[in-house]
Amino acid sequence: MCGIAGFLSTSTAITPHVLRSMTDRIVPRGPDSSGEWVDEKGAVGLAHRRLAIIDLTEAGHQPMPSACGRYTLTYNGEIYNFQDLRAELEAQGKAPNWRGHSDSEVLIAAIAAWGIKAALDKAHGMFALGVWDSRTRELVLARDRFGEKPLYYGWTTQGFAFASTLGPIRAAPGFSNPVSREALAGLMARAYVPAPLSIHERVFKLPPGCLLRVSEDLARTPQDAPPVVHRWFDYADQVIAGAADPITDEAEALEALDSVLTRAVGRQLVADVPVGNFLSGGIDSSLITAIAQKCVSRPIKTFTIGFSEAGFDEAVFAKKVAAALGTDHTELYVSPADALEVIPQLPAMYDEPFADSSQIPTHLVSKLARSQVTVSLSGDAGDELFGGYNRHIQFPRLWRAMGKVPGPLRRAALEAAGALPPGVWNGLSDLARRRRSAWFGDNARRALRQMGRAQSFDHMFDNFMDDWALSGNPLAGGAACSKRLGLDPRLSHLPLEVRMMHADAVTYLPDDILCKVDRAGMAVSLESRIPFLDSQVTALAARVSPSLKFANGGGKAILKTLLYRYVPRELIDRPKAGFAIPVGVWMKGPLRDWAEDLLSERALAEDGLFDVKVVRARWQRHLDGREDATQPLWSVLMFQAWKRAG
Repeated sequence: MCGIAGFLSTSTAITPHVLRSMTDRIVPRGPDSSGEWVDEKGAVGLAHRRLAIIDLTEAGHQPMPSACGRYTLTYNGEIYNFQDLRAELEAQGKAPNWRGHSDSEVLIAAIAAWGIKAALDKAHGMFALGVWDSRTRELVLARDRFGEKPLYYGWTTQGFAFASTLGPIRAAPGFSNPVSREALAGLMARAYVPAPLSIHERVFKLPPGCLLRVSEDLARTPQDAPPVVHRWFDYADQVIAGAADPITDEAEALEALDSVLTRAVGRQLVADVPVGNFLSGGIDSSLITAIAQKCVSRPIKTFTIGFSEAGFDEAVFAKKVAAALGTDHTELYVSPADALEVIPQLPAMYDEPFADSSQIPTHLVSKLARSQVTVSLSGDAGDELFGGYNRHIQFPRLWRAMGKVPGPLRRAALEAAGALPPGVWNGLSDLARRRRSAWFGDNARRALRQMGRAQSFDHMFDNFMDDWALSGNPLAGGAACSKRLGLDPRLSHLPLEVRMMHADAVTYLPDDILCKVDRAGMAVSLESRIPFLDSQVTALAARVSPSLKFANGGGKAILKTLLYRYVPRELIDRPKAGFAIPVGVWMKGPLRDWAEDLLSERALAEDGLFDVKVVRARWQRHLDGREDATQPLWSVLMFQAWKRAG
């Protein structure tokens, strides 16, 4: 795990000092060493900060040239099957004289032997990379299949820059790029800036599974919109192939899942540094932990944090799961003061405004894990692959039911139902003895109102995910984001549940979940690995029939059944809680002065980006208890805090 950066200069020659000033912004991503490389013309430079995981010697140092001298690589990530690729190169007689045993050396050798597209197809892992081809004088940027590792690129007044995060690009020569109003609109709607946008104009995120070829001509031609990229991996292809060859038998699915997850976890346990597991006590992290414990002979280290507030603490369940599995478990109960201390660090930690408040506990558990290990496995992505969100179940079910009701009557009924307070819906769920999450009532109310107004399922899904859709545009001048969450039309022949899972896997997963995990871990120099995103696991997940994922009225049914092989059922069979903190309550209490300062009329009006009346009105409704506007207001607060931090 590392941090990378690079610059193609269109004016003065690039120097190692300039590159070092860029990577000085990302030292926590690579605290062990740094490196800079400049070509003989001084036109292009690559830089690297290293967190040593595989081959701790100088043989793993980057930027790394290929043995043939044609290519130079700066790379962030892990190639889990690098030993297999090394053996394949040797069998074909294409291996260089190995200097060490790092996956970086195998990756650059594979690129030199097979070309970058073939090398990426063969590589199983997480990565973001920049490769300079001295023969064609072309820079190639590439990102892993699902976007586990970040990669930004863009233009300044003096050239083309790329980096793991925005910090090095802002430190590049000639950077003066203003805030993108379209990206800000995306942040308000989603709580994150949707790819390929970044919060700055003329700077973009490379989407997952894509590569970009940057010629010297392109580097000299600033782009206001993202240039054409090549998609070397498309998850939709896996989904379509899986639907065409489904596994409908539960026993077959269980054996296949157990097998591929065991292989994936086993590969991801390989490191030359200590490895542990995040353990929340939920389905996904418990399953990954159970399989990891099966793969090793010693108790694996597991980590969880707890909160004393009712409805927000799952540490007690994690402790019981850890005891059942026999792990070496560490838990830490954090106070509101501990969590509040993280908030001033968030602008620097994320480098781009990001407003999923679970960023705070994710950072705290990463910090806890880093006290004992350098790598931690995570259960993320189980929800997107196996139907873990309530919306995957409730939206299609309600949409199909409402389709039988005439339009005007449907709209009136849903608007009326959506006007009921969240507490009413929570109460009805409790009376029906249905398991529910702490935020069930708020989501039910919003979904019903959106469904009443929706012209199509795609329209409803997109607007439900927009935190301001029912409350007016918070941005001045009606600024809007063109990056909508429409369901992929190539999957229109598949069930709505499958289409929603795919949409979440290619938008919410990389731009929110994976961003959160990467930045929270890298702030404390912790590498996070996600076995569910092993390419063999995702391909198998696409084959598992929706009937096995959504059995018995709930999601992730097949994962639960597999987990029951390892952990007593009573420890797992409970409502999904997520990884939340009571930030909305804190905004009325210990965070009140901080929030009021950032949401004051003066602060909101100073750069002309916000509609002051709309934002202030929602803030007042939140304070009065007429509405829980935690998420939309947190988005505004995170942007304001980021902007103020400079």
